[in-house]
Amino acid sequence: MRPLDGIVVVSLEHAIAAPFCTRQLADLGARVIKIERPGVGDFARAYDERVRGMSSHFVWVNRSKQSLTLDLKQERARDVLSKLIARADVLVQNLAPGAADRLGLSAATLRPRHPQLVVCDISGYGADGPYRDKKAYDLLIQSEAGFLSVTGTPEDPAKAGCSIADIAAGMYAYTGILA
Repeated sequence: MRPLDGIVVVSLEHAIAAPFCTRQLADLGARVIKIERPGVGDFARAYDERVRGMSSHFVWVNRSKQSLTLDLKQERARDVLSKLIARADVLVQNLAPGAADRLGLSAATLRPRHPQLVVCDISGYGADGPYRDKKAYDLLIQSEAGFLSVTGTPEDPAKAGCSIADIAAGMYAYTGILA
């Protein structure tokens, strides 16, 4: 038996931060249901084709998960998502700023109906403040945090070889959920 057996996680996720978080939860036994967009799914699916024609990043952060395609612009799909959330213990999302609110998935909206639900929002700049509506990407965060100034040289700064900001965000989200 694993520590999170019986725990259900619904995740609207893409790229690295949220998928890394939920992969950790899945590794501990949680049932993770990854919601993907129709047609393209998680855009990390297209990063490369190194693992039997699949993206190495996608395979790395999405093992042990179930995946469901839902077009959340459609009412039936939103109903399906609502039913999944009603049975979930955790909701994780790293959608574009404001998208979860527009879908009625903010903690403030969900808490009255689902008081047991742990809601984890992963964003580059948080829910308030002057940058709250800015999209964030790993390289941008590495740059703004000054990390590029300590890698490479002053004449030729370089990013870290892997997505360290996204991985750190995912790990902090994971530990926050466990707390």
